Amino acid sequence: MGTRANVSVNGRHGRVALPRRQNLADGVYDALKEMIMDGVFSEGARINIDEVARQLEVSQSPLREALVRLESEGLVIKQPFRGYSTAPLLGKEEFEDLFEFRFLVEPWAAGRAAAGVTAEGIRLLTEEMESIPSAPVGTTYQDYQRLASHDTRLHDLVQHLGGNAHMRMAFQRTHCHLHIIRLTYRGDMGSAALREHHHVVEAIASGDPDAAAGAMRAHLEESRARLRPLYDHADGEGGGPV
Repeated sequence: MGTRANVSVNGRHGRVALPRRQNLADGVYDALKEMIMDGVFSEGARINIDEVARQLEVSQSPLREALVRLESEGLVIKQPFRGYSTAPLLGKEEFEDLFEFRFLVEPWAAGRAAAGVTAEGIRLLTEEMESIPSAPVGTTYQDYQRLASHDTRLHDLVQHLGGNAHMRMAFQRTHCHLHIIRLTYRGDMGSAALREHHHVVEAIASGDPDAAAGAMRAHLEESRARLRPLYDHADGEGGGPV
């Protein structure tokens, strides 16, 4: 990414890294994603392609390409005759449904990973944990992006080691970590998640399927408990956190 600059969209302000000319498509995707994650675009806000292209100092082509990628991740929605707008945050029912799905597939995958654990699998898990020794403390997407990427990679690796390609693909399509971390981020949340990740990895490396499934289940329970208070004042009918 290039030099960081102030941006202003629909009266909301933020700082974003302007895309470099090389790898322009990826740079525009990263910049637009950062704007969405940091709330420069509020929930349901229409994305004016002309305005955003001016802000990022790019043409419309890489911007449209980025929007297609973001649509596949569920961060933007394309509507006929209206164009693109940002997707709403997870509502309470969506949040609970997502975790119900995760409770079905992730402990099972962790148990399978432990049952068939190899030296190569342990190496991959260890290297992933070493990629982020501590949780970031900032609250912008630039601050916590590395942790978000680690979260996605580790849980995907457990799915890979679990050995069920169809289950892994279904899990990937939820983009669950992206949408969960979009709700909120605090440094204490990241520190707790990393501790729990270490427990999951240690249990898988031990070769004990029950311990691995239990460690993953405990991690999911704690993650859900950390985020449920966001919905304490929501209407419970699909409304997002307040």
